[in-house]
Amino acid sequence: MRNLTEISSFILVGLSDHPRTMNGLFVLFLLIYLMTLITNLLIFFLVLTDYHLHSPMYFFLANLAFLDMSYSSVTAPRMLFDLVTKGRSISIPACIAQVFFYLSFVCSELFLLSAMSYDRYIAICHPLHYKLIMSWRACARMASLVWGAGCTSALVHTLFLLRLSFCGPTSIHNFFCDLPHLFQISCTDSFINMVVIFLQGGTLGLGVVLMTFLPYVYIFRTIIRIRYNTGKGKAFSTCTSHITVVFIFYGSLIFIHLVPTSDMFSVNKLFIVTSALINPLLNPLIYSLRNKDLIEALMRCFSQLKLILICY
Repeated sequence: MRNLTEISSFILVGLSDHPRTMNGLFVLFLLIYLMTLITNLLIFFLVLTDYHLHSPMYFFLANLAFLDMSYSSVTAPRMLFDLVTKGRSISIPACIAQVFFYLSFVCSELFLLSAMSYDRYIAICHPLHYKLIMSWRACARMASLVWGAGCTSALVHTLFLLRLSFCGPTSIHNFFCDLPHLFQISCTDSFINMVVIFLQGGTLGLGVVLMTFLPYVYIFRTIIRIRYNTGKGKAFSTCTSHITVVFIFYGSLIFIHLVPTSDMFSVNKLFIVTSALINPLLNPLIYSLRNKDLIEALMRCFSQLKLILICY
């Protein structure tokens, strides 16, 4: 634990130093965070309580909602606290813990999106065997693999992060701790860490990307072969929400790593905010607005609440 001996904390530079801008950002991000919690909790609750939604597709959607709440909660509360208190110091153990949990939830979501692609592939390309292949036991195993693989990937990077030492500078030009910025301020050569990222991203990451996008090649081929337009529309509608979420999630991650970082409120920071705060809000909106089953489940929930209030 050499990295705890040189300095005891970092300074999160954040998004702005202007008081008025900080107050405005606090209100904006507080609303976004509250809406993220409410919408994802609502989807999670509906899938959990409404038996009409007890299917593999909604089981994975509930996992996605939980992941969105989780990795948004890793960054948003700390950022809101810093915007209010103007205190931007974060201890090194807290910073490393934030890196682990953020990577764990983000990696788990990458694996989950690939599992959801496989679910749509079986539903459209092998509908007669769907219930047999996507049994509850199979879904539980897939979910366990998703969470286990995400935590393991994050743990590998976190353990290699512990080998780095930090003696200054202490400023992290972001609103939360992440690997690229920690590598920049490390007093230890981070070449080994970069090799680990490259190897893991080149092997495991490539596999996840193929597992996410390759099923859609077969899905689109199957949809094209459907004779009736109504059948094509119904089949395609079950995939549009997921593929939209996939492109938004991957797109924001790609731009974060392609656009160079800077000390200013740059395009890079804009995409980091999008990935960490806005994507978890967009996902439930995309699924709920395009999903008739979720809307009907929400209506049933409101009707039951109305009956309970009337009885009391």
